[in-house]
Amino acid sequence: MSSTTTSTGRARTITASGPLTRWRTIDLLTCAFLGVAFGVAYWAWGLVYAVPSGVVSAGFPPLGALFNWPWLVAGIVGMLVIRRPGAAVFTELLAAVVSALVGTQWGLTTVVSGLLQGLGVELGFAAFGYAVYRWGPLLLGGFLGGAFEAVYEWYSYWSDWGWGYKVSYLLLLGGCVAVLGSLLALGLTRLLAGAGALNPFPPGQEVRERRAV
Repeated sequence: MSSTTTSTGRARTITASGPLTRWRTIDLLTCAFLGVAFGVAYWAWGLVYAVPSGVVSAGFPPLGALFNWPWLVAGIVGMLVIRRPGAAVFTELLAAVVSALVGTQWGLTTVVSGLLQGLGVELGFAAFGYAVYRWGPLLLGGFLGGAFEAVYEWYSYWSDWGWGYKVSYLLLLGGCVAVLGSLLALGLTRLLAGAGALNPFPPGQEVRERRAV
């Protein structure tokens, strides 16, 4: 399997084999599986997040961002696994569609959020030419995904907020996705790769190379 690699010390970042825009059937199926799985998880999170979110944001409403970042993890995992243009948008958007179909309190507006969130994550990796899958694009993509969602929520849910609240929410949500969302996505990807579930993908190859050393 041919692939492009970049090195950081002893570790290598392995990109998708062949032309990056040439999706394989297994890429599409895996993105679909991830999207469905995260869609159900998003729906479940929507059932339980309101109470803790309401508690922490009682005195300062933008603190609700501390419980909103999990809804952006799907796109990050999709990109870390597939490593092709469009993976973040595909996975995040499908997760949003599934959660909306299962039944969320936000209805079809969830799909708009999924598109914007996935696009933000996508741009972070695109800025690095889809060649780096470490903290640079993770932090940038995570922040942009959170920022895009925050701006959408300004006009959809928080139109009565002043600019102090709005900017604080954007920074908090973007920062949480960039750090916490990326850590969770990395952990899940490495767990799957270590279990052998990602052998046809770059994360699986990276695990095999580390074990061979």
